Amino acid sequence: MSPQKKLEGLVAATITPMTQDGEINLSVIGQYVDYLINKQGVRNVFVNGTTGEGLSLSIQERKQLAEEWVTRGKDKLDHVIVHVGALSLPEAKGLARHAAEIGADGIAVIAPSFFKQVNKDALVAFLRDIAAEAPDIPFYYYHIPHLTGINICVEELLDGMIQQIPSFAGVKFSSTDLLDFGRCTKKNDKGQFALLYGVDEQLLCALAMGATGAVGSTYNYLGKINNLMLEAFASGDLHSAQKYQFCVQEFLGFVIAQGFGVPQIKAVMSLISGIPMGPPRLPLSSASEEFVLKVKAKLESLKNCLYTLH
Repeated sequence: MSPQKKLEGLVAATITPMTQDGEINLSVIGQYVDYLINKQGVRNVFVNGTTGEGLSLSIQERKQLAEEWVTRGKDKLDHVIVHVGALSLPEAKGLARHAAEIGADGIAVIAPSFFKQVNKDALVAFLRDIAAEAPDIPFYYYHIPHLTGINICVEELLDGMIQQIPSFAGVKFSSTDLLDFGRCTKKNDKGQFALLYGVDEQLLCALAMGATGAVGSTYNYLGKINNLMLEAFASGDLHSAQKYQFCVQEFLGFVIAQGFGVPQIKAVMSLISGIPMGPPRLPLSSASEEFVLKVKAKLESLKNCLYTLH
């Protein structure tokens, strides 16, 4: 890992491989790392987040996964960011310490989501106390209000995080609120922090607004085509960038219409990569065989568009 490198470009929100009996399957992480690098051109990962079923895992499982990704990614991946958020402040602080001890390149924290009556000062204090346990590695706030129910705008949190969290390095912004996102980019006029967009089907919109990178599940298996979009946008070729985004949207629009959550993401990744991701953990249910068959057919129909999948 190269902590001196700036976190930018695509970051794969990693899936947690599991065995058929619901145990985490560490044995395929090395293969997973090589697949991301060699087949998708993705060298940054975000471990134990929503896609990784992080809040459905035990503390020990989260530590084991973080250790495996750091170990397998050594001298291969540019950044291993470990999500350490939890409902319990002491648990989150312990996970933050552990991430720093094992050599993670950064930590991220989601807003705790059980108690909704949270004000912005208390949320910043919660984040500050966790970040303080890993003061020498970058800290990222993970904003995903449609899941947490915490609808405090990121722009309202920025000043507090910048002032109170010396290791603050950026935000994983998983919301469609481009007004809030735009206000964040305005405050980032000198590029002081990373603004990583997390709604994959709208990435090009966020790039136009000033996103410096993206974190998402799609980059596990559609990394190449999204990298082409980033390159086209950076070179000023908006027409090509739109072409790539529309292609991604065609696939994501299809699977979203079928009902697309973590179980379906696992099924798609298993299908495209050939690496068994296994079932999700209860209370989630596995994707249906009907879903898998429909995805196979859709991929075949889009092969000229999504040729980078193969």
